[in-house]
Amino acid sequence: MYDAGQISQNYRRYALGLLLAVNLLNYVDRQVLFAVFPLIKTDLRLSDTALGLLGSAFMLSYLLLAPLFGWLGDRWSRVKLASGGLVVWSLATALAGFAPGYRTLLAARATVGVGEASFGTVSPGLIADFFPKERRGEILSWFYVAIPVGSALGYLLGGILGQRYGWHTAFLMVGVPGLILAVPIAFLRTPPRGGDDAAPVTSKVKTSAGYAALFKNRSFVYNTLAMAAMTFAIGGLAQWIPSFLNRSHSLGVARGNTLFGATTVLAGILGTLVGGWLGDRWQKKNGKGYLLLSGWGFLIGAPFAAWAILAPGLTSCLSAIFIAEFFLFLNTGPLNTVILNVTPPAVRAMAFAVNIFFIHALGDAFSPSILGWLSDQCGLRSALLITPLAMALAGLLCFVCGRYVVKDVNRAEGI
Repeated sequence: MYDAGQISQNYRRYALGLLLAVNLLNYVDRQVLFAVFPLIKTDLRLSDTALGLLGSAFMLSYLLLAPLFGWLGDRWSRVKLASGGLVVWSLATALAGFAPGYRTLLAARATVGVGEASFGTVSPGLIADFFPKERRGEILSWFYVAIPVGSALGYLLGGILGQRYGWHTAFLMVGVPGLILAVPIAFLRTPPRGGDDAAPVTSKVKTSAGYAALFKNRSFVYNTLAMAAMTFAIGGLAQWIPSFLNRSHSLGVARGNTLFGATTVLAGILGTLVGGWLGDRWQKKNGKGYLLLSGWGFLIGAPFAAWAILAPGLTSCLSAIFIAEFFLFLNTGPLNTVILNVTPPAVRAMAFAVNIFFIHALGDAFSPSILGWLSDQCGLRSALLITPLAMALAGLLCFVCGRYVVKDVNRAEGI
């Protein structure tokens, strides 16, 4: 560990780029499954409920192990946890390429969740420590631009490789690059916890407060609930939109995933970067600026998500998806920055662990299975219509969170 002032700006940018690349692979390996859903369904003769359980298996292991890795992350080497997690999920993704049947594929996807839980709990706090507080929204927006780009690459690679070579090959090829990046991550130099603010903050906080203190932090609780509602919607849409395009608009696997991937990457990059930039500037004028931006983003995006599902034509469907995704991704940097700002550095890994647990336990751990079951009962289009309601709920929870955030930020900073 190094003093924050001893780390050059070039090295800070290198660390951001490296962690961004790993987060990119995180979402490629996560989303490639959904791109090959139609191929797996046909090959293994699965119901939509069984397909949804493949996504839920990943999320269950991810959320259940996050608290353990969060506790370790505040007490042990964050780079070792990050690199170890990368090795685990990359191997599991590659090994899914050898899965002979449903049960082994289910086990492989559950193991991917183990590795990603290790990386996901420590990486946001680690990357924030390289940069000053007033730039957190912008920096995290760059880190989380991996969500749309990685997701889009997962859809594109999964669709193209799956259609040409089969779904087994798609898993094998996207899993290998992570094993290479694990080496530089393991040797990454890191600043002290809290970065430039470490000295005044860490002296006032004890990690013995543990998880219990987080549940008394109302900003953290409401922010997490808002993210859970968002995750319910995004998780369901991400996993079922490729199949929706295949069934409702008669697109082949490769073309459907290419169009959805291209739409996601463009809307996601624009929304994420605009959200980080605008959030930092709104926050300087208003202590609840991050939450106001996110709340309005959710409320504006919800009707466009509904139109994307109901639109009769492909062009109007993709246009509405673009607008809805732009406003969804607008909140990525701001809401994760709220977690950093309302929690002391000594417990940030635990804070992200609790956040991960609840946003997935209440969100996309079960939304794919719920949507799959509803699809079996009343059709996929009707099932997807519950997702805009979850987005609207997320917006309302952001406004509630704004009532407490200034007080909780001051408490975290010891003011």
